Amino acid sequence: MKGSSKGSAVTPTKGSSKVSAAASTRASTRASTKASMKGSSKGSTRASTRASSPRPERRYWLVKSEPETFSFDDLLASPGRTTSWDGVRNYQARNFMRDDMKKGDGVFFYHSSTQPTGIVGVAEVAREAYPDATAFDPESPYHDPRSRVEEPTWMMVDVRAVRPLSPIITLAELRETAGLEGMELLRRGSRLSVQPVTAEEWRTVLALRK
Repeated sequence: MKGSSKGSAVTPTKGSSKVSAAASTRASTRASTKASMKGSSKGSTRASTRASSPRPERRYWLVKSEPETFSFDDLLASPGRTTSWDGVRNYQARNFMRDDMKKGDGVFFYHSSTQPTGIVGVAEVAREAYPDATAFDPESPYHDPRSRVEEPTWMMVDVRAVRPLSPIITLAELRETAGLEGMELLRRGSRLSVQPVTAEEWRTVLALRK
């Protein structure tokens, strides 16, 4: 496991010389203009709301991988230094990828089940969540017959390598670093292969390897 329609303005027309026609035209024009202005106002409000909505802040993550299965060096050697983060079969980790991880988010790459364990590289989310194809493949160790193409259970994101961190920032060093006491990775019993990192924790960890 690697681990809008555009609104059209109503243009008033000149009335005819006949009084009844002129009255009809004026009434029609007023109604049309009123409707147009109302629609335009709504459209402008919606557009203004969309334009003023702030973009979500960049978020940060840590992903774990056993180096014997897929290491940071493997990521660096991948086409475009990018791979799909497939094989995640934990619902909370899946939810982080499906609902929260956005393109451009920062990612720490963590080597697990090895000695020593620790953060070995910096990566980023290159593509947001899409169905994990390994769940549909009967030959894959991550096959899940309950996950259907039309209604996928499992999702994955693409991760792209940014740079290695050398030497490795070991788990022991992280535990000894002030400011990381609440980091999810360091919580007792934390085993998630995809987990959030706060902005302050991200800066603190990066400062260890300038």
